[in-house]
Amino acid sequence: MDEVTVLVQGYARRIKNGWVASSAAILVRSNGKTIIVDPGCNRQRLMGALKRERLKTGDVDFVFLTHSHFDHSMLMGVFENAKVIGCEEIFDCDMQVSHRGTVPGTKLRIIQTPGHTKDHCSLLAKTEKGVCAIAGDVFWWQEGESQSISISKPDAAHPSDIKKLAKSRKMLLERADWIIPGHGRPFRTRRKIQGKRKKE
Repeated sequence: MDEVTVLVQGYARRIKNGWVASSAAILVRSNGKTIIVDPGCNRQRLMGALKRERLKTGDVDFVFLTHSHFDHSMLMGVFENAKVIGCEEIFDCDMQVSHRGTVPGTKLRIIQTPGHTKDHCSLLAKTEKGVCAIAGDVFWWQEGESQSISISKPDAAHPSDIKKLAKSRKMLLERADWIIPGHGRPFRTRRKIQGKRKKE
């Protein structure tokens, strides 16, 4: 089973001329590999969380980015030994190769979830509590906002393709038992078929 730990819960607060925001930073351990999803942009919080996990930056094998916005990606360079995984490719220094929908050496699944950006993707992990979707900004909320689920809710901070975003939201709600949003608290979905979980 995969292990998923929220290192930093994502947050977003609108201010007069912009935002105070950093994405959820997630630690995934799978088949002996250590993956950081969306390291965010708050260095102090990230480093403190890594220290609590007794994890050094050099211990990380992969950094997975749901998309390239700086509030999700700015700290990717602190992991000196990590390969970077994006929407379609794995970057190892100056070499780029297709990931073919999985994180190498694991059964973690990479799925395309466009809408917030054209090149947005999410990560599916099988945990003891069920399938967990690390969703980036397919789902996100501002501080103080009710985390109600609306498939067609507009994206408050980015000019998104709402039709594609709604489709991505629906897909994740159908495929995952738990969702970790880019900004806000992790939440449980209502995914069940006749009292049993769907098989992935």
